[in-house]
Amino acid sequence: MYILDTLAKEHSKKNTLAIVAYIGDDPERFKELLNVFALGNTKLIQRAAWPLSYVAELQPWLVQPQLAFICKLLDKPLHVAVKRNVMRLLQNFNIPNKLMGIVTDKCFEFLTDKNETIAVKAFSMMVLYHICLKEPDLKNELIPILEDLLPYGTPGLKSRCKKILAALYKIS
Repeated sequence: MYILDTLAKEHSKKNTLAIVAYIGDDPERFKELLNVFALGNTKLIQRAAWPLSYVAELQPWLVQPQLAFICKLLDKPLHVAVKRNVMRLLQNFNIPNKLMGIVTDKCFEFLTDKNETIAVKAFSMMVLYHICLKEPDLKNELIPILEDLLPYGTPGLKSRCKKILAALYKIS
């Protein structure tokens, strides 16, 4: 298994790009990457998250059918790199209705966790914004949380909050 061996060897951008190039637009090779997630080895899952997010940007049609599997990862305790890359990936997808509950709950959990990283919070905001476009009433829960984050956030987090708040206010 090329991907497993490559991920086990080293964690680097060079390796990540080699895996992404190897997968290309081949669904079977993409499933090989997803099988690494199924192994349950924390180190390999963490390393596989990076190429997964790249493939999602380049070949979203490969990832879309696997969103349920990827979202189930959010139920497990995850290394921050996995959370960050899964949330980065999810911000670019239209979350199917059957997955909206779990994704919404996790995003709110990440946003309200004082110990969560800025990147995970920022990606969670964007995922929730896209969900609010489908479920406008959800904005009434999201707006106060974002307003609470503003005074304490880093400049980048504040900027993301302001942009998303402005867009949320426009949703009717």
